[in-house]
Amino acid sequence: MGYWAKLKSSGWAYPTIVLSIYGFLANCRVAEPFLTPYLIGPNKNISEEVVTNYLFPVWTYSYLAFLFPVFLLTDFLKYKPVIMVQGLFLVSNYLLLSFAPGLPAMTFLQVNFGIVTSTEVAYFSYIYSVIPLKSYQKATSYLRSAMLTGYTFGASLGQMLVSIGGVDYFYLNAITLGIVCAAFLVSFWLPMPKRTMFFKAEEAVGSLSQKKGSLKNNGQRDSGADKDGESLDDEKMEHAGGAGWCSRESVITAGPLLWKSFKESYSSRHLVYWSLWWALATAGYMQIFNYIQLKWDHIEPSATSSVYNGAVEAVSSVVGAAAAFSVSFIRVTWATWGELTLGLFSAVCSGAVYLMAFTSSIWACYAAYVLFKSCYMFLITITIFQIASNLSMECYALTFGINTFIALLLQTIVTVVVVDETALGLDIVTQFIIYGSYYAAISVLFLIRGTYTACVRRRSVDQTEMKGKESGGEVISTERF
Repeated sequence: MGYWAKLKSSGWAYPTIVLSIYGFLANCRVAEPFLTPYLIGPNKNISEEVVTNYLFPVWTYSYLAFLFPVFLLTDFLKYKPVIMVQGLFLVSNYLLLSFAPGLPAMTFLQVNFGIVTSTEVAYFSYIYSVIPLKSYQKATSYLRSAMLTGYTFGASLGQMLVSIGGVDYFYLNAITLGIVCAAFLVSFWLPMPKRTMFFKAEEAVGSLSQKKGSLKNNGQRDSGADKDGESLDDEKMEHAGGAGWCSRESVITAGPLLWKSFKESYSSRHLVYWSLWWALATAGYMQIFNYIQLKWDHIEPSATSSVYNGAVEAVSSVVGAAAAFSVSFIRVTWATWGELTLGLFSAVCSGAVYLMAFTSSIWACYAAYVLFKSCYMFLITITIFQIASNLSMECYALTFGINTFIALLLQTIVTVVVVDETALGLDIVTQFIIYGSYYAAISVLFLIRGTYTACVRRRSVDQTEMKGKESGGEVISTERF
């Protein structure tokens, strides 16, 4: 009992452990890699054309409709209630999948899952509101690891049950239902945050701004200043709690704070280009992730062939995580070479998607998907690091929300034009040809921009060194610095 009390009072360990357990369970969806075979098989008996051109687009539209309101409500409600709502809708999602018959029920299921995905923003936002600043990096790594481990374990377990045990897809959904029920119960154990990022009492915001300004005017840059900064954050938590958080003043104050954070987030051209790649590439990634099972089923129908969707998802997650982890060991001046890297690896993504489109071999399609997902994970990790390292937590949270919203808006446009049966309603092969061309366009854009940026920066460095030599002094270039 003493250890439990000590854990709760540790400041960061208890909420991180509980949220990591929730993240593992919420992402341990054993049935998810087999959703398409389940829908078009004898369990639901929905045609491939209806799933492609009608059912899946409903999720995209629902996700877009809920994302921005949920983003604001997440901060206003202090994160925990939104995480609990996500757990509840995960439970209803697998209740519908397991027991609800007919196309109308599956249509409502897509709306339900749109709410689930729109509330994912609360998972990472929550932890930043309950732990001290010095523990951000450590807690973030644990939470990401928990999500990845849960997804990989769920996909692997599903594959073993299907391939070795011959378990019906219905029972995979029943198992997943039990797991997400456990996740929902775990969410009740999360402590309620004491602060929000944008909905703060006006007096608290003003007093904190004055105190931080006085620290800057006094030129405090040593460890003592860091401690003062942390104490200000703690005071901020206290001021933001209580009635001030949901008062009329806090709601009025939220608007200027959001606008100020928006201007700070997109004031740098460098960050705008990173955000542009984030939105463009993520839109394509979500579209491919959403329809890849249909492509696999098109090459080898699940009704007559062995299905290895779970194994492929597990392998792609592990390889993608390794690629993302490798970023921390790469010593590159991303300000110079980052945009060129985005262009080069986007070209690799384009080639992988083209291979998925044109191949008739299921194993080649599997390999191309693993390559595509690994490249995306590698690049999105670099992008998030570059953006987050140059912004405050409030600005990063807003940037995350806006970039995700723009990505989803782009995905919706692609879905309306390319996929939806009311427009072109193209077949799955033609869709993937278009997605490959989409990534090719991203690649060309960032190769041109990256080449220009690298040339300009190298020329600037050379000119600086030349001036240093002419003046006879030793100059340390900004590039090396």
